Amino acid sequence: MPLNRLYKWDIIEAVTKSSWTTNFRHLLPVTRSLKRRLNDPVPYLFSKKTVHHKDRIKYWNIVPGDQIRLLGDSRGAIHEVRSINKFRNRVYVRGVQDQPESEEEAQQRRNKNYHYSRCQLYLGEYEFPPQKGEVEPKSLPVFAKRIGHSAAAWNPFLRRFHWERYATATTPIIPHLKGQRIPIPWPKPEARVHLEPTSYDTTKDEVTKVTYQPPPFSPTLKGLIPRTPTEKEFLRSVYGYKTFPAQPALEQYLFKELANPHSRAKKLKRWQEFQAQKKALLKEMTAEELRNLDGRTTGEAKAEATLKWRLKLDEDKKALRKIRWQRRGGEARLERKARRKARKAEKQRAKLTALTLTEAPNQVIPKEHTA
Repeated sequence: MPLNRLYKWDIIEAVTKSSWTTNFRHLLPVTRSLKRRLNDPVPYLFSKKTVHHKDRIKYWNIVPGDQIRLLGDSRGAIHEVRSINKFRNRVYVRGVQDQPESEEEAQQRRNKNYHYSRCQLYLGEYEFPPQKGEVEPKSLPVFAKRIGHSAAAWNPFLRRFHWERYATATTPIIPHLKGQRIPIPWPKPEARVHLEPTSYDTTKDEVTKVTYQPPPFSPTLKGLIPRTPTEKEFLRSVYGYKTFPAQPALEQYLFKELANPHSRAKKLKRWQEFQAQKKALLKEMTAEELRNLDGRTTGEAKAEATLKWRLKLDEDKKALRKIRWQRRGGEARLERKARRKARKAEKQRAKLTALTLTEAPNQVIPKEHTA
């Protein structure tokens, strides 16, 4: 998607549960006109706040589905990331319920968000060697203190950017992985739950069932062409339809009617044929001029052939335009218009001919009409 400019719905729908990056539109600045449009009433609850576009995070390494802990949290609880807001650098988490709470408190707890800089990715439990005075090793939770990533690459099949993330520093430090990059896998999306079909749903067997039956005749000209049914037979087969193996009497060959003549492939084929026809015409006219030089040089003959070729293309273009105009009914409309004008003129002439003036003073009859 090109980075043109932001729209109001980009900010209204900023909170996303998707873990993939399909574009970098969240790096665009918010204009003054867009800020004014955000004040318009919409039937959605959203935050109008946005950080400066230079302070926004380009590559998000903490995405929905990850497990994190919050810096400054004395409990050290692990939270699950539910959604993110790339325009505010905020991470929405689902907290841990420590005590009974009301429905309103539960809603506030689910919708709580924190800044991206406060989040540390949970890498899992790692086994550490025993310390002084201890005998058995113990497992401790490890978090990513610093995260790096590889170069982002566009995946044309999945239509999204992809990069690998890894932890360059951890807390606590893992002794046997000190100084190494620890790969961090991306969270797997939740599997879709397919409910059992009800009486209002179409089953999978019905969807995959092949119901098309080929016609009982050969669709090519090599086979026998059946007799075209009469109108009476066709109407009888349609209105008095009965279930029997033979198909109803329809048109014989429908490949032209059912095929889209304006598809991209067919338009490209027609254009290529037209270009080849123009080149062949230029080649033919050039060869004709070169056969009859009549004292001209080869260059002059080719130039004259090119000029005649262009004039011929213009004439063909005008003729084609006229044919299309006739097919659209332009000539018929012009004839109707001429007939209407003729009838109108005839009516006016008849009115003037039948016009009689009553005798009144100050009327003079021309001399040529008095003789």
